[in-house]
Amino acid sequence: MPQFRLLGPVAGLVVALLAAPAGAQSTFSTKITFVLVNDIYQMSDQLAPDGKRRGGFARLAAVVKAERAKGGNVIFAHGGDTLSPSLMSGFDRGAHIVALTNMIPPDIFAPGNHEFDFGKAIFFQRMGEARFPVYAANLRGPDGAPLPNVKDRGIVTFDGVRIGLTGAAYDDTPRTSSPEDLKFLPTVATIREQAAALRREGADFVVTVVHADRKQTIDIAAANGVDLVLSGHNHDLYLNFDERKGIVESSYDAHYVVVVEATIAVTERADRRETRWWPQFRVIDTATVTPDPEVAAAVAKYEQDFSKEMDVTLATTAVGLDSRSATVRSGEAAIGNLMADAMRAGTRADVAVMNGGGIRAGTVYKAGAPITRRDVLAELPFNNRVVIVEVTGKDLRRALENGLSRMPEAAGRFPQVSGLTMEVDPKRPVGDRIVAIKVGDLALSETRLYTVATNDFMARGGDGYEAFRDARRLLPESDSPLLANEVMVYVKRLGTIRTGVEGRIVMR
Repeated sequence: MPQFRLLGPVAGLVVALLAAPAGAQSTFSTKITFVLVNDIYQMSDQLAPDGKRRGGFARLAAVVKAERAKGGNVIFAHGGDTLSPSLMSGFDRGAHIVALTNMIPPDIFAPGNHEFDFGKAIFFQRMGEARFPVYAANLRGPDGAPLPNVKDRGIVTFDGVRIGLTGAAYDDTPRTSSPEDLKFLPTVATIREQAAALRREGADFVVTVVHADRKQTIDIAAANGVDLVLSGHNHDLYLNFDERKGIVESSYDAHYVVVVEATIAVTERADRRETRWWPQFRVIDTATVTPDPEVAAAVAKYEQDFSKEMDVTLATTAVGLDSRSATVRSGEAAIGNLMADAMRAGTRADVAVMNGGGIRAGTVYKAGAPITRRDVLAELPFNNRVVIVEVTGKDLRRALENGLSRMPEAAGRFPQVSGLTMEVDPKRPVGDRIVAIKVGDLALSETRLYTVATNDFMARGGDGYEAFRDARRLLPESDSPLLANEVMVYVKRLGTIRTGVEGRIVMR
C-alpha cells in the first residue's frame, strides 16, 4: 500500500517560498520535475489482478516523454535493479534492458544489487553501453579506486539554482549478488560525506538516488545533508515529506511512476545562500497511460527474438524424465531432483525443497530428448523466485512432514528435495512419518541451523509450509533470482542430464 506523510498546507508554503525574507539581497526560484522509476525487470506490461495492464518500458517511456515534452526542468532518476532478473535477461545478460533504457535515458542511475547478478565483467560491459550517467559513490574497485563510467557526484544548475546529485549502489550486494571483488562502502555514511562535499562545492539543493532498504533511506534523510532521497529496492510505493526532507520510492516494474514537482527558492545574503523548498507529488498509474509506440515496437521486436530463443536446446537428457502429476506429487521424481539440485546449486544452500505441484507441464521426456528453454518454462510457469530461509533441524523436519501429510493421496505439497535423504513410512500418523533424515552424510540435528532454498510460494507458507513462512529469510524476494532462470543455467551447465531417481526419498 502507498505510504504518505505530508505535513502542513501545501499552497500557503509554496507561496511563502516565493516571498523574499526581510533583509535578503535577492531571492530567486525554480521548479524542477523529478521522475522516478526503480526495480524495472520486465520489458513488457503485465496483467494486474484488477484486470488492467501496467508497467513495462513502453508505458514508462510515455510518462517520461510526456514530462519532458512540457518544456520544464526535468530530472529523470532510475533507482536501480533492472539488468536482472527476467527470462530474457537470462540469455542476453540484460543487453536488451540497457538498449531500452537508452531510448529514454535517465539523468541519473544508481545500480541495484541485480546489476551484478552476472558478475562484474557484465556490469562493466552494460554500464559501458549505457547512454546515461551512473552514480555510485560507495562503489569501488578491489584496490579502493573509483570505477570507470561511475560517478560520485555532480552539480547541475536550473535558473540559477544549483542542484547537487549523488548516488549509491546497494551496499549489501556482496551478500545478495555476484560482484566478485568490488567493494561496497556503507551507504548512509557515504551519502553523508558526498552531501557535505556538494554543499562545499556550492549546491543549494542535494538529491541522492540510492538503491537501499527503507531504514537506510530514512537514516539518509535524518542525517540532514540531503533534501530529497529517491530510492529503489523495497518494491513499494512510498512518499514521505516532513516539511524539510523527502523520501520517495516508485513501486516496481513501472506499475506506478512517481513525479515530484519541487519548487525551490534560494535567498542570497551577503555571507550565505539559504534554500527552502516544497514538493507536490503525482503518482501515475501506468494502466492509464497509452504505451509509447517507438518503444513498444522495440519491445515487440525483442519479444519476437525471445520467442526464437525459447526453442534453443539447453541440454540433452540421458535419462527419462516424467513431470506428470502422479509422479511429482507422490514420490521422488527425477525431474524434481533436477529442479531441486538447480535451486541448491544456484544458492549454495544446505538443502533445497520444492513442492511437486510447482512442476506443471505433465510431460514425459524420453532418454535422448532435447530440453529447451520452452520446456523449462512449461514446467515452471508461475514466475516463482528462489528464496533462502534459515531453519532449525526441527523446523526442517516439520516442513518435510507437512509435505508428506497427504499421502497416499498425490498432493502438490509433496517435497522434491536436494542435499538430503529421508526414509518415510506412509502408514505412520501424519506428522510422524519420517523415520530418518540425513543432510549430506550426517543425521539431521534438530538444534542445528540449516539454510534451505525454496520457492517464494512455499516461503510465504503456501501448501502448508508454515515452517518456512515463519523462518528467517536470508534472501528476500526482492533480491531473489527467477526459479526458471536458475534451472536453465543449471541444465545448460550440465549439457547432459543424468539425474535420476536416486533414493533421496525411500518409502518403507
